[in-house]
Amino acid sequence: MVPNGWNRIALEKIAEVRSGVAKGKKGLKAPIELPYLRVANVQDGHVDLTEVKTIEIEQDKLERYSLKYGDVLMNEGGDYDKLGRGDVWLGQIEPCLHQNHVFAVRPNQDIVDSFFLAALAASNYGKTYFLSCAKRSTNLASINSTQIKEFPVLVPPLPEQKKIAKILSTWDKAISTTEKLIATSQQQKKALMQQLLTGKKRLLDKNGVRFGGEWKKVRLGNMADMNSGGTPKSNIEEYYGGNIPWVSIADMTKQGKWISSTEKNLTELGLENSSARIYPKNSVLYAMYASIGECSIAQVPLSSSQAILGIRPKSELNFEFLYFFLTSLKEKIKLQGQQGTQSNLNAGMVKDFVLYLPDMEEQQKIVAVLAAADQEITTLQQQMDQLKQEKKALMQQLLTGKRRVKVDENVTA
Repeated sequence: MVPNGWNRIALEKIAEVRSGVAKGKKGLKAPIELPYLRVANVQDGHVDLTEVKTIEIEQDKLERYSLKYGDVLMNEGGDYDKLGRGDVWLGQIEPCLHQNHVFAVRPNQDIVDSFFLAALAASNYGKTYFLSCAKRSTNLASINSTQIKEFPVLVPPLPEQKKIAKILSTWDKAISTTEKLIATSQQQKKALMQQLLTGKKRLLDKNGVRFGGEWKKVRLGNMADMNSGGTPKSNIEEYYGGNIPWVSIADMTKQGKWISSTEKNLTELGLENSSARIYPKNSVLYAMYASIGECSIAQVPLSSSQAILGIRPKSELNFEFLYFFLTSLKEKIKLQGQQGTQSNLNAGMVKDFVLYLPDMEEQQKIVAVLAAADQEITTLQQQMDQLKQEKKALMQQLLTGKRRVKVDENVTA
């Protein structure tokens, strides 16, 4: 049911849906090379211009494929989350083209506001429509220009559209501000790790005196015991569904620093019939394949797949200090893993890692500072997630007319 005073109109009646330029055309006459937007550039609610590629077109096609301020960008598809996603083009690059997998919707501004339309397309209402008519295959979906043209746009009076768009933009600004704070905090933590884990910056001891003394250069294999896990045969039901947490790399990437529960659990029989073994609480889990260098800490006794190394620090090495040390190596290790000749790690390589070790009291002080930095990032992330959830709920109400906004009568007139 359409709210009082609103209309439901097919998109093609209130906007021009423009397809983009196709790559790889041969025999172009006197081509010019210009920047263009790909699906990767058109994110959900923002345009990512970190990497903008160029494409050749003929001079007389420039007007046809150039984006204009206020165009609403919509993706043809790909992964389900890419379907129809987009944002309003604000003329960040002039001129700029768009690929044929990115549609440019040019609204009639006397009828529909660009920012309102972009929000509607990104809302649950829009996504439900696009998924309902999309061509689907395994984990992929796509829509064509006909389906976009048939998108049934809910059209409130223009002043109401602008008011709704303005309200949502306030939430967008709050989310953007929080994202920037997270990025800043992450950079500050990275710099702090570089200083504290190498001894370039020394903290104060319990007496308020700066730590002194040389750090010991040690081989990780001498400071910790370690072994990889194992995977019971997947076709034997009796091996799974028990009460022994079994960590996969997916669990690590999803949960981050602390692991206390897992998607799969083993039975005692599953543990006995595989190379998996129990790692005690506070073991450091280290990914050797796939997400190479990913690191977590066991909050409870658990087992793991063979892709994960379970590291049990000895008495001279604090487990969280080891976690932060391994985390600091992540970028370097990933680069190593991309070189083809070394696509993964093994226990022998990890045992040969060299670290510089202060005494236990200084390790604990360093851990406390870095853990506080982690908590600050976690708090900001929770705030951002909350803002996104609240905005999503608000969109559902405002964009469908379940909740109406008051518009200044002078503006309406």
